[in-house]
Amino acid sequence: MSRGVVSGDFKAEFAARFRRPPRVFQAPGRVNLIGEHTDYNDGYVMPAAIGFHTLVGCAPNNGENFVVRSLQQADSAAFPIGDPHPQPRHDWTDYVRGVQIQLQASGFRFAAANLLVSGNIPMGAGLSSSAAIEVGVALALLDLAGGAMGRTAIATLCQRAENEFVGARCGIMDQFSSIYGRTGHALLVDCRSLEFRYVALPDRVSLVICNSMVKHSHKAGEYNVRRAECERSVGYFQAWHPAISALRDVTEEDLRRHGDGLPAVLLRRSRHVISENARVLRAADALDRGDLESMGKLMHESHISLRDDYEVSCPELDALVELAAKSPASYGARMTGGGFGGCTINLVEREAVDEFKSVVAKGYKNLMSIEPEIYVTTAVDGAGSVE
Repeated sequence: MSRGVVSGDFKAEFAARFRRPPRVFQAPGRVNLIGEHTDYNDGYVMPAAIGFHTLVGCAPNNGENFVVRSLQQADSAAFPIGDPHPQPRHDWTDYVRGVQIQLQASGFRFAAANLLVSGNIPMGAGLSSSAAIEVGVALALLDLAGGAMGRTAIATLCQRAENEFVGARCGIMDQFSSIYGRTGHALLVDCRSLEFRYVALPDRVSLVICNSMVKHSHKAGEYNVRRAECERSVGYFQAWHPAISALRDVTEEDLRRHGDGLPAVLLRRSRHVISENARVLRAADALDRGDLESMGKLMHESHISLRDDYEVSCPELDALVELAAKSPASYGARMTGGGFGGCTINLVEREAVDEFKSVVAKGYKNLMSIEPEIYVTTAVDGAGSVE
């Protein structure tokens, strides 16, 4: 997104609709380089904010309602500020409403306002378009209220909005990376303590995201099943170590010593989470050394684990990863996001991106009779105001 051009057009669109100029805020999407299904297990993740953004414009109105509209979505909403019993609408406006409710519960007060949302984050692709809406809205409403919150507090507030009002049991990674992104860097995040550090990405690689263009219908239900399976596994390991509160606390030695007593499916789920946490830490070390070959190997191992142990991949994602592995321009590829469709993340030699795109697009079309969408991006700065 070219912020200067797009934000100028966006401001004009807002003024045309609402008859007053807005304050505008942006929040990027994210892609997770490695560390999948570890965030809600208190584990480690390595996301990067990417160059696709949501814009949120906001200005007070003279009424009693928040009016919410989008340039991309047909649904709009108007809801009263002081509604004592807000109910979800089960559309994208719930992300806005959930944040508003959480801010009011935190003591912030604001007048009625008009909000306009726009952006270029592909919807339903696992690139955190919902978290970007939440973060952008939080910044806009805090500005409207004349208030302030720390960045970590904003991330956790937005997570609560999605957990409690939208009803999605997401972890903290998406909101955290949208807020804390830095140009040219990924974030190594401890999802328990929320401590993090930046990990530099080599200049010679691009982040290439391949969209499978499929989204299997059982994704949401299976996500909640996986969380429940992890919680059951924790209960099993607590018999030996009562202090264990998440799979993050279970070591590879614990798994070797006691894993045979788990039902087979829980053994596979536990093995993925435990091994994935170790891979994230090794991946950060590899990038610190500039060792893209080792990073790529870890990405491939992550995908195999997600496919075989966590069972959240699908034939389309597997095909994209296999096609990428055949390209000499690719250092590594894996599915990213919740799974059952969505995208793969690829580390690709910048000078060979066009060749990589051509090979993968042609191969995927031949295998699956589907035209993939392929996005080339880099790691960017996190959310903030747009002048």
